[in-house]
Amino acid sequence: MSPNLKAIPLIVLGVLLNAAAQICLKKGLQAAGGMQLAAGPLFRLMLEPWVIAGLACYAVSVVVWLGALSMVQVNYAYPFLALGFIANALMARAFLGEAMTPMRWVALCIIVIGVGLQAWSGRGH
Repeated sequence: MSPNLKAIPLIVLGVLLNAAAQICLKKGLQAAGGMQLAAGPLFRLMLEPWVIAGLACYAVSVVVWLGALSMVQVNYAYPFLALGFIANALMARAFLGEAMTPMRWVALCIIVIGVGLQAWSGRGH
């Protein structure tokens, strides 16, 4: 199996962890009642469990991403980050109740096609 194919699970896991981080951070902000640029409220926000979970997801995603980059070229792996748009849209809809317009779904489909073409081109075609 080629290194490019072996790296895809790590790349996708990194993207999903990054998307999960966004959702956790948003839930943390909602639980804390928003963000205020003062030391006390910022400190309390940083202690919010959802914010801690979001930061943990980011930290793990970096480690996973380093594993992926050790296997493939950056110009192969990086376009997969666009899949984060799709993951974020689906997670935001599922966990935050955010709406998606039909035009955004079309845009996300175009992203999927672009990432697919990028991945396919990396296989030597």
